[in-house]
Amino acid sequence: MAAKQPAMSPSDLPVEAVLDRATGPRREEADELLEMHREISGEPPVVWAGRILGFGEYEYRYESGHGGRAPLLAFAPGPARHTVYLSNDFSERWPELMDALGPHRASKACLYLTRLAGVDRSVLRELLRRSLDDTLSQQV
Repeated sequence: MAAKQPAMSPSDLPVEAVLDRATGPRREEADELLEMHREISGEPPVVWAGRILGFGEYEYRYESGHGGRAPLLAFAPGPARHTVYLSNDFSERWPELMDALGPHRASKACLYLTRLAGVDRSVLRELLRRSLDDTLSQQV
Protein backbone atom coordinates (compact mmCIF):
# COMPACT_ATOMS: atom_id res chain seq x y z
CA MET A 1 0.00 0.00 0.00
CA ALA A 2 1.42 3.39 -1.02
CA ALA A 3 2.09 5.99 1.66
CA LYS A 4 -0.46 8.78 1.77
CA GLN A 5 0.85 12.18 0.62
CA PRO A 6 0.55 14.97 3.20
CA ALA A 7 -2.24 17.44 2.40
CA MET A 8 0.29 20.26 2.12
CA SER A 9 2.63 19.00 -0.55
CA PRO A 10 3.66 20.19 -4.01
CA SER A 11 2.08 18.68 -7.09
CA ASP A 12 2.44 18.77 -10.84
CA LEU A 13 -0.99 20.37 -11.38
CA PRO A 14 -0.92 23.27 -13.86
CA VAL A 15 -0.58 26.75 -12.36
CA GLU A 16 -3.14 28.12 -14.83
CA ALA A 17 -5.85 25.85 -13.40
CA VAL A 18 -5.37 27.43 -9.97
CA LEU A 19 -5.20 30.97 -11.37
CA ASP A 20 -8.47 30.32 -13.21
CA ARG A 21 -10.27 29.84 -9.87
CA ALA A 22 -10.33 33.65 -9.84
CA THR A 23 -12.64 35.12 -12.47
CA GLY A 24 -13.29 38.55 -13.93
CA PRO A 25 -11.11 41.31 -12.44
CA ARG A 26 -9.85 38.93 -9.73
CA ARG A 27 -8.17 36.85 -12.45
CA GLU A 28 -6.03 39.83 -13.46
CA GLU A 29 -5.26 40.42 -9.78
CA ALA A 30 -4.19 36.78 -9.45
CA ASP A 31 -1.73 37.33 -12.31
CA GLU A 32 -0.39 40.40 -10.51
CA LEU A 33 0.01 38.47 -7.25
CA LEU A 34 1.75 35.68 -9.15
CA GLU A 35 4.34 38.07 -10.57
CA MET A 36 4.82 39.80 -7.22
CA HIS A 37 5.43 36.50 -5.42
CA ARG A 38 7.72 35.24 -8.18
CA GLU A 39 9.77 38.45 -8.16
CA ILE A 40 10.18 38.60 -4.37
CA SER A 41 10.90 34.89 -3.88
CA GLY A 42 12.97 34.38 -7.03
CA GLU A 43 11.19 31.03 -7.39
CA PRO A 44 8.72 29.65 -9.96
CA PRO A 45 5.15 28.87 -8.85
CA VAL A 46 4.18 25.31 -7.90
CA VAL A 47 0.69 24.13 -6.98
CA TRP A 48 0.43 22.94 -3.35
CA ALA A 49 -2.61 21.17 -1.88
CA GLY A 50 -4.45 21.51 -5.19
CA ARG A 51 -5.29 25.21 -4.73
CA ILE A 52 -2.31 27.14 -3.36
CA LEU A 53 0.46 28.66 -5.47
CA GLY A 54 3.70 28.25 -3.56
CA PHE A 55 7.11 29.74 -4.30
CA GLY A 56 10.18 27.97 -2.97
CA GLU A 57 10.07 25.43 -0.18
CA TYR A 58 11.37 24.80 3.32
CA GLU A 59 11.15 22.10 5.95
CA TYR A 60 9.84 22.78 9.43
CA ARG A 61 9.78 20.80 12.65
CA TYR A 62 7.91 21.67 15.85
CA GLU A 63 9.11 20.82 19.36
CA SER A 64 6.49 18.07 19.37
CA GLY A 65 8.43 16.37 16.57
CA HIS A 66 5.74 17.02 13.96
CA GLY A 67 7.14 18.49 10.79
CA GLY A 68 6.65 18.86 7.10
CA ARG A 69 7.27 21.01 4.07
CA ALA A 70 5.73 24.31 3.13
CA PRO A 71 6.24 27.02 0.51
CA LEU A 72 8.38 30.02 1.45
CA LEU A 73 5.71 32.34 0.05
CA ALA A 74 2.23 31.41 -1.11
CA PHE A 75 -1.20 32.63 -2.08
CA ALA A 76 -4.49 31.11 -3.14
CA PRO A 77 -6.57 32.98 -5.70
CA GLY A 78 -10.29 32.54 -5.48
CA PRO A 79 -13.63 33.66 -6.83
CA ALA A 80 -14.46 35.77 -3.74
CA ARG A 81 -11.05 36.72 -2.31
CA HIS A 82 -7.32 36.10 -2.48
CA THR A 83 -5.61 34.48 0.50
CA VAL A 84 -1.96 35.42 1.03
CA TYR A 85 -0.01 33.19 3.42
CA LEU A 86 2.46 35.04 5.66
CA SER A 87 4.50 34.47 8.84
CA ASN A 88 2.59 33.64 12.00
CA ASP A 89 1.25 36.68 13.86
CA PHE A 90 2.28 39.03 11.05
CA SER A 91 -0.48 41.54 11.79
CA GLU A 92 0.63 41.90 15.42
CA ARG A 93 4.33 41.99 14.53
CA TRP A 94 4.04 44.58 11.75
CA PRO A 95 1.06 46.79 12.71
CA GLU A 96 2.46 49.82 10.89
CA LEU A 97 2.28 47.90 7.61
CA MET A 98 -1.20 46.59 8.34
CA ASP A 99 -2.43 50.12 9.06
CA ALA A 100 -1.05 51.35 5.73
CA LEU A 101 -2.09 48.34 3.60
CA GLY A 102 -5.66 49.25 2.72
CA PRO A 103 -8.81 47.07 2.79
CA HIS A 104 -8.08 43.59 4.18
CA ARG A 105 -8.88 40.99 6.82
CA ALA A 106 -6.26 39.00 8.67
CA SER A 107 -5.94 35.85 10.76
CA LYS A 108 -2.91 34.29 12.43
CA ALA A 109 -1.04 33.55 9.18
CA CYS A 110 -3.45 34.59 6.39
CA LEU A 111 -4.10 37.92 4.76
CA TYR A 112 -7.46 38.06 2.99
CA LEU A 113 -7.88 40.52 0.14
CA THR A 114 -11.30 40.80 -1.45
CA ARG A 115 -9.87 43.03 -4.17
CA LEU A 116 -6.49 44.63 -4.80
CA ALA A 117 -8.15 47.96 -5.52
CA GLY A 118 -7.20 50.25 -2.65
CA VAL A 119 -4.36 47.98 -1.49
CA ASP A 120 -0.99 49.73 -1.34
CA ARG A 121 1.22 47.47 -3.48
CA SER A 122 4.46 48.73 -1.90
CA VAL A 123 3.13 47.78 1.55
CA LEU A 124 2.02 44.37 0.28
CA ARG A 125 5.49 43.83 -1.20
CA GLU A 126 7.08 44.75 2.12
CA LEU A 127 4.83 42.27 3.95
CA LEU A 128 5.92 39.55 1.53
CA ARG A 129 9.61 40.47 1.92
CA ARG A 130 9.41 40.48 5.73
CA SER A 131 7.57 37.19 5.77
CA LEU A 132 10.14 35.60 3.47
CA ASP A 133 13.05 36.98 5.52
CA ASP A 134 11.37 35.77 8.73
CA THR A 135 10.90 32.25 7.36
CA LEU A 136 14.46 32.06 6.04
CA SER A 137 15.89 33.32 9.34
CA GLN A 138 14.27 30.41 11.18
CA GLN A 139 15.97 27.80 9.02
CA VAL A 140 18.75 25.73 10.53
